[in-house]
Amino acid sequence: MKSKRPAIPYLGWMLVFTIVPLLMVIYFAFTDERGQFSLEPFKNASVYSEVFLYSLGIALISTVICLVLAYPLAYSVSRCSQRTQSTIIMLLMVPMWMNFLLRIYAWVLILQNYGPLDMLLNLFGVDVTLIGNSGAVIVGMVYEFLPFMILPIHAVMTKIDPSLIEAAQDLGCNGFHVFTKVIFPLSVPGVISGVTMVFVPTASTFLVAQYLGGTQFMIGDVIERVFQSDHNTGSAIAVVLMIVILGFLVVMNRFGDKEAVAG
Repeated sequence: MKSKRPAIPYLGWMLVFTIVPLLMVIYFAFTDERGQFSLEPFKNASVYSEVFLYSLGIALISTVICLVLAYPLAYSVSRCSQRTQSTIIMLLMVPMWMNFLLRIYAWVLILQNYGPLDMLLNLFGVDVTLIGNSGAVIVGMVYEFLPFMILPIHAVMTKIDPSLIEAAQDLGCNGFHVFTKVIFPLSVPGVISGVTMVFVPTASTFLVAQYLGGTQFMIGDVIERVFQSDHNTGSAIAVVLMIVILGFLVVMNRFGDKEAVAG
């Protein structure tokens, strides 16, 4: 029997930095400032329902764009030689070594008025505001989280047996049918992982909207600001967001299970 002692530090870390804070958030969400049970924090949180829906919409759009961009790229990379694949994956990971805030600030410099992109568009007579709007937030989201969509899809596609594709072609399947009947069904687990890894952080992040969205805040910004003055309402908002994300994860897992059974 293997010793369970190596897991003790990990369990202690999870208890102190995950379980305890989570329980504290739940406690504050269901109590008032006097520590008594109350649903008033959730009533106060309902004021931010529009921001909540806006955040989910931005997260959904960003996730779809990431999927549309990542899938063909991951497929193309998976068909390259092992050396080329390693090089491309490394290039995708290099920006992730930089601090998250620095990467966002770089986009501020690119999209700001009289910035390089704005001046380039002005040369062609295009006068458009590139920053301080939902479009800028989506651009920042896609840039930040696109690798998290590419990597799991690529990992699954590299495991697809080429003989399955050859067999489908030998049976007379054209490129479209090979993709829809063989490649995509086998890559669904990677798609589900990628969608989950992108949607969850985009729904809860706050720095991107703060720097690129101007006055358009997301639910993560609201939680941060409300927590500074009202722990109970901030906790209630966080609990609602957590429930929505958990529901999303359940749906994605159910979808993945159905695809596995169908496969």
